[in-house]
Amino acid sequence: MLKLSRLMAYLGGLMLIALILMACVSIVGRSLNGVLHSDFFQGGLKGFADWALALGIGPINGDFELIEAGIAFSIFSFLPLCQISGGHATVDIFTSQMSDRANRILRVIIDILFAAVIVLIAVQLLGGMQSKMRSGQTTLLIQFPVWWAYAPSVVGAAVAAIISIYIAVVRLAEAATGQAILPADLGADH
Repeated sequence: MLKLSRLMAYLGGLMLIALILMACVSIVGRSLNGVLHSDFFQGGLKGFADWALALGIGPINGDFELIEAGIAFSIFSFLPLCQISGGHATVDIFTSQMSDRANRILRVIIDILFAAVIVLIAVQLLGGMQSKMRSGQTTLLIQFPVWWAYAPSVVGAAVAAIISIYIAVVRLAEAATGQAILPADLGADH
């Protein structure tokens, strides 16, 4: 499970890097396009400006659509590793005063609820993707099918759901036996 979680985090990281690079290229292109349309270039260097603009210098068409699609996958890709490593943000003002047994029970409840919510999100994403497939809806600018954006997110959400269910089961077993099952570096207590 840890290898799958790490693989998903690496894939999410690669997607995030690609989106950042694309956004930078698009911003630079948008700025250069504005400069090439300025009075200076259109007046004295019109030939160069027209040549450069003919090359396609400008923003990446549909950059916002691509970022919207990719960022959702990145978010779901990081959830499995965060869940399996116990990396979610916690506030332990009250729980630090509770007994170990009470904290184990609370952890079980939280992990079961988290798993249920992630499973619900994955199921709803799958339903949304199937609806978009049936409708044939496309994006406004680059006209790619909207379900293409859903598909990687469904995969990420499904892996997050599997890992969350695994952690919930492990937490139940730990609460029942009173012994830690996950290694100390996984499912960390904060």
